[in-house]
Amino acid sequence: MSTAIKQPHQRELFGHPVGLYVLFFTEMWERFSYYGMRAILVLYLVAQSIGDNPGLGWTNGEALALYGWYTMLVYVASIPGGWIADKFLGQKKSVLYGGILLVAGHSILAVEQLWAFYSGLGLIIAGVGMLKPNISTMVGGLYKQGDIRRDKGFTIFYIGINVGAFLSSLIVGYVGEVHGWHYGFGLAGIGMAAGLIQYVAGLKYLKQVGNFLGTSENKIEKEAMKKPLTPIEKDRIVVLFISFLLVIVFWGAFEQAGGLMNIYASEKTNRMLMGWEVPASWFQSLNAMFIIFLGTSVAGYWAHRKLKGKLSTGLFKMIVGLIIMGTGFFFMTAASMEYESQGASAMYWLVLAYLFHTVGELCISPVALSYITKLAPLKYASLMMGVYFAMTGFGNKLAGLLGEASEQLGEFTIFTGIAVFCVGFGFLVMLFRKKLEKLTHGAEDDEHEMLEAEKYELADPDINN
Repeated sequence: MSTAIKQPHQRELFGHPVGLYVLFFTEMWERFSYYGMRAILVLYLVAQSIGDNPGLGWTNGEALALYGWYTMLVYVASIPGGWIADKFLGQKKSVLYGGILLVAGHSILAVEQLWAFYSGLGLIIAGVGMLKPNISTMVGGLYKQGDIRRDKGFTIFYIGINVGAFLSSLIVGYVGEVHGWHYGFGLAGIGMAAGLIQYVAGLKYLKQVGNFLGTSENKIEKEAMKKPLTPIEKDRIVVLFISFLLVIVFWGAFEQAGGLMNIYASEKTNRMLMGWEVPASWFQSLNAMFIIFLGTSVAGYWAHRKLKGKLSTGLFKMIVGLIIMGTGFFFMTAASMEYESQGASAMYWLVLAYLFHTVGELCISPVALSYITKLAPLKYASLMMGVYFAMTGFGNKLAGLLGEASEQLGEFTIFTGIAVFCVGFGFLVMLFRKKLEKLTHGAEDDEHEMLEAEKYELADPDINN
């Protein structure tokens, strides 16, 4: 059973439910707060404890270790967050409570005390765990089963994530590095407060999604909570868990951005541009900027392939995404070679690496979100989304461990090893793709038929349910 059942008529904007844009802006501000804080976290930890803008004076290894634990726990918390939504609150209320916890967490980080630092991190972990899996599941619930617009809707939603990430890396990064780390943390809290206010104001457009199934008046939803899983549903869960292996590997590599690549940009990259030194944290905005500009183009490319009857399944897209992202690390290999020979590496290596990472991300991350809403059983919708984000958390922890290992092995070994492993693992999973896709039992077949029958164009404003 799909996680999205047929929805009644919904008000639409630009060919999508208005509720999508409510969730778009909520997630945009949530990611503004999260990525803004993430852009300066490691830099704050390694900054000298004395001076005009003192940090904690940790070593690179210590900072990357905390970064790995923190970013892992942020996403692992999505499992209890999803479970709470499925069993007690529903997705809509869980997002609300998560937003409140996040405002509190980011605000406490503005206090210049070590107790406030750790307390703030704890509240952010809990808040992301409540918000992240449930808001993504709500996006899938806006579309009926087989609606070709769902993948496009997730891409639009994903662009919202990265608008927030792009702005935060520039604004919070600048404020944190130049005016004070805790001013940056406080600014992230203000952004989350804006998102929470916007979400509450837009709840009137989300009446049909995110409600607790235990009190639902819909007979199909109520019965789905009580029925045991069917053999088809069990097969689809197997496919999801195998696809999560791709997720762990992908994020274990990709999340070098906030750790090792962040430090590399700060310490080993020539950041002078026309006599001005580019802040190291600004490189964090490249990924988000590329997503904003390339998001609809990549989604359109896959939609065109589907229209032509070419291979464009969710699993295939994710495998291709991993391979492309892995290839991007060869540019960091070149950067480390240039540093060894000249004492600094050019900025364009980082730009090229982030470009390939972004294209890979667009093929795997929004696609995976949509894939889960197609395959996960209705009663475990938020829980399975939580498991997905937990896998990204394990990937984040892996990223931290790899970053720590660079102190002994060196950047060349780490960057090259990541590239080779990601590309090789992607091709290995490709060998088993057809067998795995048989276990989905045609979860994406109806979508193709709808495309052929109704000639949908993604984001076509003339589409109305």
